[in-house]
Amino acid sequence: MIKIIAVLCSLATPSNCHEQIVTTSDFAEVSVQSCLMGAPQLADWMNQHPAERLAAWRCVIGKQGGRGI
Repeated sequence: MIKIIAVLCSLATPSNCHEQIVTTSDFAEVSVQSCLMGAPQLADWMNQHPAERLAAWRCVIGKQGGRGI
């Protein structure tokens, strides 16, 4: 499974940023190449969260350890 971890910033307070896993069941079929290019599903996810701006993202294969993400 590929996880997409996004860095999201509030539009109201641009310096207020956080990381969030944006992977849903829709992302189960995302390839590594598609993820690295920005995964069209990521744009759909962002359209559903209009109060946030996508500052960056990264792709993680399998389980992500360390920081609880």
